Amino acid sequence: METVSFEQVVSRGCGLDVHKKTVVATIDGDGLKRATREFGTFTSSLTELKDWLLENRVTHVAMESTGVYWEPVYQVLESTGMTVWIVNARHVKNVPGHKTDKKDSRWLCRLLLAGLLKPSFIPPREQRELRDLTRYRKKLIQDVSSNKNRIIRILEDCNVKLSSVLSDTGGVTATKLINKLCEGKQVTMDDINGLYHKKTGAAKEELWEACNGNITAHHIYMLGSIRKNSAHLESLIQDLNERIRHILAPHDDVLARLREIPGLGEKSVEDLVAEIGLDRSVFPSEGHLCS
Repeated sequence: METVSFEQVVSRGCGLDVHKKTVVATIDGDGLKRATREFGTFTSSLTELKDWLLENRVTHVAMESTGVYWEPVYQVLESTGMTVWIVNARHVKNVPGHKTDKKDSRWLCRLLLAGLLKPSFIPPREQRELRDLTRYRKKLIQDVSSNKNRIIRILEDCNVKLSSVLSDTGGVTATKLINKLCEGKQVTMDDINGLYHKKTGAAKEELWEACNGNITAHHIYMLGSIRKNSAHLESLIQDLNERIRHILAPHDDVLARLREIPGLGEKSVEDLVAEIGLDRSVFPSEGHLCS
């Protein structure tokens, strides 16, 4: 069978096959005898891997984007001056017959030396940390929204029909009425008169009828527990907001210009910067940025 050879475009490279407990590394290139070694994934072992690569003057490293296991390896190697590529596993696996750890490592090294790998965009450490904060904040905001829906479901179980007479159960009027019900108090017409305004969208009598249900001690306990959880989540969200603003403070001028775009508020701008960064040059075209 005819052997297919590839032109070498990388002088010295390393292919890493990364797993939860082990990292298999293969080095090859100019002046190197191809060698494969296995390392653990504890920090001391990854430091040993780094020293081995530096000792052999490896210039490029490639590894698959396997779950989250590549991240600590990348963090150890990114400050060494070596070019570290994270590649799509599906692209590497297109060729069958390379199913063992050592073969995967060698195949990655061979593709790397031949310049046949396409690296994924990995943001700088500062942007990755900002992403952690904004994505966690988004998750907490979703949890607060879920808690509001839980409160409405419990009130429906009590036959409190606020969602039937008000279009927005998160508005000021609905929130004050729900707070009173959560405290186990009866809503009176005087309460309705004190909260009612022209934009309420329901008659006073309808509101009063909607608030008269069968609320038990169990319902009051559940509502109180959910509200405590929401208060804790909102406190965490506030802490995250302050942390995110502190990190983005050096870029206030850029954020101010982005907020001038219709539809972009403060939080949207922060999320946008965390996801795509401030350096447009990493995206060859608008299509790359959108994808």
